[in-house]
Amino acid sequence: MKKGIQTLFLFLMCASVLKAQNTVTDYNKNLADSLGADDYGMRMYVMAILKTGPSKKTDRALIDSAFNGHMSNMGILEKAGKLIVAGPFGKNEMGYRGIFILNAATVEEAKKIVATDPAIKAQLLDVDLIPWYGSAALPKYLDFHKQIEKTPVL
Repeated sequence: MKKGIQTLFLFLMCASVLKAQNTVTDYNKNLADSLGADDYGMRMYVMAILKTGPSKKTDRALIDSAFNGHMSNMGILEKAGKLIVAGPFGKNEMGYRGIFILNAATVEEAKKIVATDPAIKAQLLDVDLIPWYGSAALPKYLDFHKQIEKTPVL
């Protein structure tokens, strides 16, 4: 009898742990809906892998102007809610320069967004666009980032 009670107790403990792991207590439907979240709190974006472009331009003024425009354009896209994440890569052998995560539902929409970038227009940068499934809360990190940056990047 004692073994049966122990087995039942163990079963109930395991069941309650499994149930607790599948219970979401902080779910906010309004926030999830406003961010376009699915049932997993996720949504589609487009990741842009920026890489060295095919241009062989050497005119320093033109190159500086294109990259200044690139930085300004990132600020415009961020304010418009289209650029969610951006950042450069460290030196690497693959010619990868950085990433964007774009608030775009399709690669076609993302193509229109990156076409506004002066460094891409000048072919100083090239870009690969890939659908990416990530947390719908990702845009919210920018609010926190603004609270911790001493010097704005954009």
